[in-house]
Amino acid sequence: MIYVLVGAGGAVGSILRYLVGNILSGADPAVFPFGTLSANLAGSFVLGLLTETWLKNGRIPPGLAAAAGTGMIGSFTTFSAFSIETIGLLKEGQFMLAFVYFFLSSAGGLCFAWAGLTIPKLKGVREY
Repeated sequence: MIYVLVGAGGAVGSILRYLVGNILSGADPAVFPFGTLSANLAGSFVLGLLTETWLKNGRIPPGLAAAAGTGMIGSFTTFSAFSIETIGLLKEGQFMLAFVYFFLSSAGGLCFAWAGLTIPKLKGVREY
C-alpha cells in the first residue's frame, strides 16, 4: 500500500513541477533556469515545514508521510535538472550564471529548508 501512496504523491509532485515550469516558461531556461530553482527552493522549504510539523511529531501516518515527503516533494524537486542545467550554462561559457545558479540552489536550498524547520518553532505557529 505504501508504494501506491508514494506513487500517488509522486504523480501530484511531478504535475506541480510541470506547472511551475510552464508558469515560469516566459523566462528562457537557456539564460537562467528559474523553474528548476523555484521548484527546488520551494520543495526544500515545504519538506522542512512538513518534517517539523507533521512527520517529526507523528501527526500523520507513515504511509502519508512517505507520500508527501518521498513521493510529492521528491518528484517536485529535481537534482538531475539542476545538474544538467548547470553543466549547460558552463558549456555555453556562462560561468558567472552557472556559479550564481549553483550557489542559489545549494545555499538557498539549505536556507529554505532551515526556514521550513524553524518557522513552526516560533511562538503561535506550533499549533499547525
